[in-house]
Amino acid sequence: MKEKTTTDNLIFLSLEHLLKLEWTNTALNLSAGKQKSNSVLSGRYASKLRGRGLDFEEARLYVIGDDIRNIDWRVTARTGKTHTKVFTEEKEKPAFIFVDQSATMGFGSTHKTKSVVAGELAAIAAYKILKRGDRIGGMVYKGADYDLIDPKRSRQHVLEFLEKIVKANHEIYEQPAFSFSESLRDVINKVQNIVTHDYLTIIISDFCRYDPDALKYYSLLAEHNDVILIKIYDPMEERLPKEKIALSNRVKQIQVGADNKKLQRELEEDFDSNYKNFKSEVEKYGITIFKINTVDPLEEQLIEFFSKYQGK
Repeated sequence: MKEKTTTDNLIFLSLEHLLKLEWTNTALNLSAGKQKSNSVLSGRYASKLRGRGLDFEEARLYVIGDDIRNIDWRVTARTGKTHTKVFTEEKEKPAFIFVDQSATMGFGSTHKTKSVVAGELAAIAAYKILKRGDRIGGMVYKGADYDLIDPKRSRQHVLEFLEKIVKANHEIYEQPAFSFSESLRDVINKVQNIVTHDYLTIIISDFCRYDPDALKYYSLLAEHNDVILIKIYDPMEERLPKEKIALSNRVKQIQVGADNKKLQRELEEDFDSNYKNFKSEVEKYGITIFKINTVDPLEEQLIEFFSKYQGK
């Protein structure tokens, strides 16, 4: 693949840049919070299993079907009711990372483009998952097309995933038009054949389309998996700059200035209400969602989010 000219990976990613993020993620010493999905960048996962395991978790009332060998006789004698021991056992937690590299992700007004930040986040998560020894797969979404990476456990496999992200990123301004609804159905059909249960699923996108069908799929996905949505946004999507700017969709162009108070207010209210409504909906299903902007240092944003999240 021919490398495009870039300035410090602000517009186009390079494989060398993503490889260096293996070091960056080790600086993020993030422990698990109260919600299991908060462990995206932390250590291995633990699940409560009825039976013999590694560590004693708790004693609870015995129910029919429990292994009688795990009856806690001390608690039973003290309470007069039969109790059984519950153990915590470590288990595999395969991961699937969906990273959006479609046309809307190619926007960046000040520093990096959304697509670059999405690629960086995908790399950081992939390295963390690799180091805990779990299988990792993913999808690089390009709108009309995508690259699918089946879950495997190897450094070479992660390298292949990162190469796909870089390639899609370099072609982001050359993508053909596509039907989002048709694309969404195709993506869902493919992903649900891979992500069945007990997966950590990370979806990195700008979520510029709050689609009801997508929301329904997120809820179904969250029934048997941990789901994390990371919204990438540019500050200009939230607030217009002070100076006059020209906006174009390649067909038409308009001039917008900060003196248009009505437009400024409507833009801010629209961005804020759309995100809040979307966040409220997905959190009903136990899904974790947070925002990352294209301007502030990525590592600082991650640390700030997880420190606040763990304090809840």
